[in-house]
Amino acid sequence: MKTGIASVFARQIWDSRGCPTVEAEVTLASGASGRAAAPAGASRGEYEAIDLRDGGIAFGGKGVGRAVDAVNGPIAKALQAVDARDQALVDSRMIEGDGTSNKSVFGGNATVAVSMAVAHAVADAEGLPLWRLLAGDRHVRIPLPEIQIFGGGAHAGRRTDVQDFMIMAPQAGSIRRALEITGNVYHAAGAAMEDAGLLAGTADEGGWWPNFDSNEAALSMLVSAIERAGYRPGEDVFISLDIAANELRSGTGYQLNLDGEKLSSDEIVDRVVRWSEDYPILSVEDPVGQDDTAGMANITARIGETVQIIGDDFLVTDAGRVAKAAEAAAGNAVLVKVNQAGTLTEARAALETARELGWATIVSARSGETEDVTIAHLATGWNAGQIKVGSFARSERMAKWNELLRIEEALGSNAEFAGAGGLPRRVGKEKAW
Repeated sequence: MKTGIASVFARQIWDSRGCPTVEAEVTLASGASGRAAAPAGASRGEYEAIDLRDGGIAFGGKGVGRAVDAVNGPIAKALQAVDARDQALVDSRMIEGDGTSNKSVFGGNATVAVSMAVAHAVADAEGLPLWRLLAGDRHVRIPLPEIQIFGGGAHAGRRTDVQDFMIMAPQAGSIRRALEITGNVYHAAGAAMEDAGLLAGTADEGGWWPNFDSNEAALSMLVSAIERAGYRPGEDVFISLDIAANELRSGTGYQLNLDGEKLSSDEIVDRVVRWSEDYPILSVEDPVGQDDTAGMANITARIGETVQIIGDDFLVTDAGRVAKAAEAAAGNAVLVKVNQAGTLTEARAALETARELGWATIVSARSGETEDVTIAHLATGWNAGQIKVGSFARSERMAKWNELLRIEEALGSNAEFAGAGGLPRRVGKEKAW
């Protein structure tokens, strides 16, 4: 069988933070091959798949020798001669071999690298780009990007409490135009911060490392940057926030160190709601902690008709958690991070569950990335509608944005930009600011 898996091999490589990660290579009986690398997050949900690390002194305990050994040993053995075209079977072999709910034996970093590499190998065997293999005959859209302008939280030494201050351009018409708009706003923001003496460098994901004296000051500066770049806030360009509120947990409340406040669940929801009224905010991710279902339901009831409410740590790319959240009316969109689930099959299940429930879906990178461009193909081939990669700087980010440009060009006259159509239901259509 030409698509039977002939070999699986892994090595330790380096990610964008200079930390070790796992890269896997899969070769089929035909000689076709695929390669992929596991990303890693700085802020991590309690319920996501575990990155298996070596501990000890070397690499600050972050070595991945154990995960590499898992790929080169039991995973390679379990996948020998398996038909790579059956992604679900490939992934189930790894899930069963690991035998834990969080991939703690093999490591989610081992299983996700292999899972993605298998898909790339099949694409190579079929002579297709990965996005087309994943899409089959279905129509796809180029995803609407969320792109970080200011980094904060765990991505910038907690210089702001909010983790990501991002922008979205749903009316751009194409990924090329969306990236042009973003580039102009990104550079305008850097110049404005430098003029004001607030620029401290770049954060983990390439956004500007801020020196603001309050979280709201970042919002005001972002609006000014949009205008400085020549665009209309709330019309051409909107703001997207990743609160990453799980990182702000303090007892039963949320600690905003920059603002010198400790807020209850209701109070942090009040704060985000007010921001959405005062600024052109179109999307908010993890406004409350991973177990605060009541808080997610509260904010969804209040602004979910006009603002996208995304679950990240709250949902951890888990189909079951998505279904329960939808039942509680807690959110209207899911962030899909393949390494949170540990395999492509599990990540796609979360995405399809959300889609069936009428939720929006956003395929996302992590703060620790490599030059791997798989997620550009996943977001397109799965017709996710949105993608979140990080900022508009640093090669591990730009590799993904540039790959989307190539995909759009390959689609030619059939290219369709998801734009506002990638948002949940009426969000973006009735937003008044």
